[in-house]
Amino acid sequence: MENYQEINKSWWDQVVPTHLGSEYYDVQGFLSGKSSLQEAELTLLGDISGKRILHLQCHFGQDSISLARMGATVVGVDISDVAIEKARELANTGNQSVNFVCCDIYDSPKHIEGNFDIVFTSYGVICYLPDLDKWASVIAHFLKPHGQFTFVEFHPFFYVLDKTFQKIEYGYFKSDPFVKTTLGTYVDWNAPIEGRTVMWKHSLSEVITSLLSSGIQIKHFEEYDYVHYVWFPNAEEFQPRKYRFKHFGNKIPMMYSIVGIKTKE
Repeated sequence: MENYQEINKSWWDQVVPTHLGSEYYDVQGFLSGKSSLQEAELTLLGDISGKRILHLQCHFGQDSISLARMGATVVGVDISDVAIEKARELANTGNQSVNFVCCDIYDSPKHIEGNFDIVFTSYGVICYLPDLDKWASVIAHFLKPHGQFTFVEFHPFFYVLDKTFQKIEYGYFKSDPFVKTTLGTYVDWNAPIEGRTVMWKHSLSEVITSLLSSGIQIKHFEEYDYVHYVWFPNAEEFQPRKYRFKHFGNKIPMMYSIVGIKTKE
């Protein structure tokens, strides 16, 4: 198979301009002071003033900048140089000091020095990674002793559903990567974008076992019957910034969160 990093990097490079101009990301509202962070992660992070945070797979940096606004010292990492360039511009425009680094996260120990109080990552990230043991080892590498890993992600149940989110079509457990060609992007399915992505399914047991094996003790685990983002058909906003499938209601898990503490030196 072709280099999955290059395929995925090309995809994310392509979508950055559309994402920047979208209502979904609301850059103007963000620059006016709106936080891009959602209730789930804000609750888990708590008071981060004075903390040093590493944000993995940061896209064009809105969450990284939002963390900095809350008083943290932040390093944001992403594979897309186009996204990182825009992240730096966005931080400069908003008068925020954030260190953005362009690299694959598996290679990040070669590019970033020091340890962090918190490693943070969220929403649609691990599906682009083939090896969660390696992912967890990177997290453990960067955490200080007793440092905190904070993670919010779409539930793997999503990935068993067909493209209309109506019925089960795929297996739940990890299998071969699936390569798909996408027209448009999740912020605008009519956008003039066509590209491929390579993705993997990761069960909850795989995620948790990988973290435990790297010396990260699970302090918190929660599943949610809603998501904070509306990018699927038949979405219903039942509370502000909380969405469900109309046809499933609260019957299925839609995202989950983990907080882990590094226990190994």
